[in-house]
This record gives sequence, structure tokens and C-alpha cells, in this order.
Amino acid sequence: MKAPWNFVRYLPLAQRFLRRGRLPALLLAVARKSSRQGLRFAGLKDDLRLLQGLCLAWLRGEYRGISSQALLAVVAALLYFVTPLDALPDWLLGVGLIDDLAVLAWVLRTWNDELTAFRAWREAQAPEVLQIIERLPDPQSLALDKPAP
Repeated sequence: MKAPWNFVRYLPLAQRFLRRGRLPALLLAVARKSSRQGLRFAGLKDDLRLLQGLCLAWLRGEYRGISSQALLAVVAALLYFVTPLDALPDWLLGVGLIDDLAVLAWVLRTWNDELTAFRAWREAQAPEVLQIIERLPDPQSLALDKPAP
């Protein structure tokens, strides 16, 4: 199945994000944008949480059962989601999120087997453990990690 138009240019960006340790900042940006979207985004909110949870579990070293290609595609999809100027700019009311949803749906469909395995792993975790694993990073700690200008 062919990737959505314009998505492939996000793969090298995703690779840089992972290499430079910028995944926590991306996950915070995804959480902010998805909460701002409110009910308009209710249909994929659980899927977004799944992708965020996968990234957080991977980041914390708790889950490594995903291929590097699948992880890269997930991070690229999340980058695409937070980027306001993609194929359809987000400020276009009514249609601005359609391409974001298409990219997320494509990743969910393409990497379904690996995401199903993660779902099974996630469901096997105790709720209190999962709460710790999937806790978003503290924005203050990210600010402390930035180098001085």
C-alpha cells in the first residue's frame, strides 16, 4: 500500500527527532494539539493515544517489540499531525485535518500487526504501571534540557 502524498518527506525528520532525543517534545506537542481539537477529533483520539503510548513505552525502554521502520512511520505520522503547514494547512476550517487523519489511518493500517502486538502488551500491564510508562514528560524538564543560546 502506497504512503499518502507528502508523507515520505517526514521520514527523515522523524529519524532526526529520534536521533536527537526530541521525541518527548513531539509527544507533548501531539497532546496539546489533540486536546485543542476537542470533539472534532474524537474518532481517532484513542488511536493517537495508542501511538503516543507506544512512543513513550519505547522511549522508556519498556517496549522494544516494534521494528525500526514501524517506529519511524509512527513518529513521522505524529510529526505530520503537529505540523500546521502540510498538504492541507490545518487552518483551513473543515478540511485542514483531513490529510492528518489520512496519514494516521494509513500508519495504523500499514503497521496493524505491530500495533496489535503493542496493544496486547499494553493490555497485559497493570494499570498503575501503564500510568507511569505512558505519563507525558514534564514540559519544565524539557526546557531544562535546552542548551543556552
